[in-house]
Amino acid sequence: MAIRRVTRGLPALLVNGLLLGGAALTLFPLVWMMSVSLMPPGEASSFPPPLVPGAPTLGNYRELFAHAGMGRYLLNSVVLTSAVTLVSLLFNVAAGYAFAKLRFAGRDRIFRVLLGTLVIPGQVAMVPLFLLLRDLRLVNTYGGVIVPAMASIFGIFVVRQYALAIPDDLLEAARIDGASEVRIFRSIMVPVLKPIIVTLAVFTSLGAWNDFMWPLIVLGDSDLYTLPVALASLSREHVQDNELMMAGAVLTILPVLLVFLVLQRYYIQGLMLGSVKE
Repeated sequence: MAIRRVTRGLPALLVNGLLLGGAALTLFPLVWMMSVSLMPPGEASSFPPPLVPGAPTLGNYRELFAHAGMGRYLLNSVVLTSAVTLVSLLFNVAAGYAFAKLRFAGRDRIFRVLLGTLVIPGQVAMVPLFLLLRDLRLVNTYGGVIVPAMASIFGIFVVRQYALAIPDDLLEAARIDGASEVRIFRSIMVPVLKPIIVTLAVFTSLGAWNDFMWPLIVLGDSDLYTLPVALASLSREHVQDNELMMAGAVLTILPVLLVFLVLQRYYIQGLMLGSVKE
């Protein structure tokens, strides 16, 4: 009997062991990055490289804020990410609701065309987009970063797929009671769409926070740099300062990691419930 119990529990033990090993491999670079950020200058360059700091210090973080101007870049990233997320959610949720529940001429054809653009790499549109923003005098402004992110095909798609599962009778009952389309959208659809809205907010904020290429192209003034761009610029000046660079990397990763941990319940719920429904 005991042998049979051990045999039955062996697959579960093996699976849990593999999951634990995979989690350790995933977390090790993050933990080592944080450990190096607390090391004195030059300690990480020794051989073999230490896993934990001999004398932990916050000097690297003080250097970033005192002399590298990282506080300004952190504020830039927070403001820009918040603006991009809010504006993108407004347009994506409204458009996704319209494609799912409103009837207008060419609705399905327009949506199929939008889906077709997903196969076009974003890099292809960078040059014409830059020229367009230049004509609009948005180059070297935050508007040049916000305007291209106002809506995304992926965001419209996931909101539409979630909204399709909402019964039409609910909306028709509200219309019979005299509710306007704006009232229906604000009071009925938005609360029901909350899980997918939070999921999309996490995706959008992560993408805006970590975006490097487009801010590098459109922002020429160093005072407007976001954290990823500023960190890349700083790395050219401090090539050998591994500890300082790791402190900058921790500063870049920590805010979005905290946001994800706080919102992960809604994020997982949105992925499980809405993104694949038709």
